[in-house]
Amino acid sequence: MRTRLLLVAAGLAVLASSACTAGTERPPGVPAAGSTPDKKPVTITMWHGFSADNELKAFDDALAAFKQKYPWITVKTTKAVQDDQIIQSVRGGNPPDVALSFTTDNVATFCKTGIFQDLKPYLAASKVDESIFPKVIAEYTQYDGKRCVMPMLADTYGLYYNKKLMKGAEPPKTLSELTALAKKLTVRDSNGDIKVAGFVPSSQMYENAPIHTGTMVGAKWTNPDGTSAIGSDPAWKQLMTWQKDLVGWFGYAKLEKFRKSLGDEWSADNPFMKGKVAMAIDGEWRNAMIAADAKDLDYGTAPLPVADDKPQLYGGGFIAGTVIGIPRGAEHPEAAWDLVKYLTTDTDALVSLSNALRNVPSTLPALQSPKLEKDPNFQTFIDIFANPNSSTLPAHINSVFNQQTLQEAQIKWESGRAPDLDAVLAETDKKINDKLKLTAGD
Repeated sequence: MRTRLLLVAAGLAVLASSACTAGTERPPGVPAAGSTPDKKPVTITMWHGFSADNELKAFDDALAAFKQKYPWITVKTTKAVQDDQIIQSVRGGNPPDVALSFTTDNVATFCKTGIFQDLKPYLAASKVDESIFPKVIAEYTQYDGKRCVMPMLADTYGLYYNKKLMKGAEPPKTLSELTALAKKLTVRDSNGDIKVAGFVPSSQMYENAPIHTGTMVGAKWTNPDGTSAIGSDPAWKQLMTWQKDLVGWFGYAKLEKFRKSLGDEWSADNPFMKGKVAMAIDGEWRNAMIAADAKDLDYGTAPLPVADDKPQLYGGGFIAGTVIGIPRGAEHPEAAWDLVKYLTTDTDALVSLSNALRNVPSTLPALQSPKLEKDPNFQTFIDIFANPNSSTLPAHINSVFNQQTLQEAQIKWESGRAPDLDAVLAETDKKINDKLKLTAGD
């Protein structure tokens, strides 16, 4: 599964007008047991974003196993569904019983507006022990006291490196080591154009968005009151100064020419898989893509390098993942909860999905299961997920806007179009805080 954060605002603007406060009491139709004890035959609908053949097969296998355990529940699925379709279905009064989202960016909005039901009553009724989930997961599955979605597999981000191009060098642990290796491994032609890049520092490069790279310096996004911490946290200045310095060594125009010549991130033409980039930031799913499309690639994985003055951060990384829940107005909430609970808490189900999709299991028992396939390159991401220094972007009502605003500022800075970094960061704070004031007034 190629889960990634989607910086897309489609459908979110309409949510404020359809806000609905979900109570914390047991939802109508949820029995004390939190499931379907009468076992009457029922057909439920489920929407998900899977579309690739291997993804669909893995998920269909998981649903077949669910059917064996809950033979009275039939699941009718719709594939390749995006968040805006889920939103519109709820607003139109015709939602599915269960919906799955590939992005955590919308969780705060989902919870605040009641697009997804609060699941805490279901968890309590079913006596689910929430300690089975690593603590970091709570930050992206709930908002303002409401857990409206559950985690179904997780994504972690690390460093991939081409062993042949590295020529025996160890993967870098610090930003200065990454800089030195990136320069050493870069190959140019007689015109100075880049043929092979040791590393592409541009924030526009695939998974190099600040939401992922910020963990390398321990950067904070928000203050406790929800306002922007980007301008006041020196870590962002540290990160963006390092990036621009390395971009300057390549030459911004040369680097952009190279970047724009590269193949599609999600295809077999991915430049790391083609040997055009020696080191790259990517998620755990790249292991499965390499196994499918670049079987002969000799590569390794490691945690992301960190700031030289913050060695304690090494071993951690950015965490996010797929989330699943019960939309408001679902026709069969009891059976829907049986499916949600199964896909998010059943150890064998999570392990089977992880083995097939190469995403990280999202519960501690699944991480420790002897059935989990753990080759060294995948083990890196399991270790990152379990590392206490790993972090996520806590659910925020303006999550998409905040990320877009910072990335736009970073592009202006690294391209040289905005020469004053302090001013760039201050402007970013202002835009984010102004947006927060508007949202708070909705």
